[in-house]
Amino acid sequence: TVRPGLSAWAARARPRKRLSARRRPRILSLFSGYGGLDLALQDVLGAATAYVADIEPGPRKVLAHRFPNAPNLGDVTKIDWAALRGQVDIIAGGSPCQDLSHAGKRAGMTDGTRSNLWVQMREAIATIRPGLVVWENVRGALSATADSDLEWCPGCMGDPRHGGPVLRALGRVLGDLADLGFDAEWHGLRVSDLGG
Repeated sequence: TVRPGLSAWAARARPRKRLSARRRPRILSLFSGYGGLDLALQDVLGAATAYVADIEPGPRKVLAHRFPNAPNLGDVTKIDWAALRGQVDIIAGGSPCQDLSHAGKRAGMTDGTRSNLWVQMREAIATIRPGLVVWENVRGALSATADSDLEWCPGCMGDPRHGGPVLRALGRVLGDLADLGFDAEWHGLRVSDLGG
């Protein structure tokens, strides 16, 4: 159920295969920022962050300090995902939220937006086929519009001007994951739920 005041959404997806129990699961962190999601996965799953990817100078410094043995792959639009097959067990990331956030212009997860970098994460998932995927984002993912191959034409899910349903960003992510053969579940978390 959706509760008011939710500030972040996380979708966790698993394909039919399981994570290996023989070694620590390895994380590929996309849109890594300061590495908070990766630290949480390390703590909860006993995983190790193997690779990070961020282009911003400040976060790059923080990531180099926190994960000195994890190479920064940089720009997600230039990574050869096939080269990482078999190297990671978990793909985690929060694609840019600026176009989904209620604090932004609400351009959505559409062509030409930063939030549409989800496409790169989807391609990484499709190519690498990890045992677990964790996607996090803002509450605006519930209401921001999205384009997707799930629709045969723009707006086919409905016309918002006439009160019809429209595809939302979270729906696109869940649909893409389902299309790739992943089972997915999502949870809304408030910072206050986590003691903040």
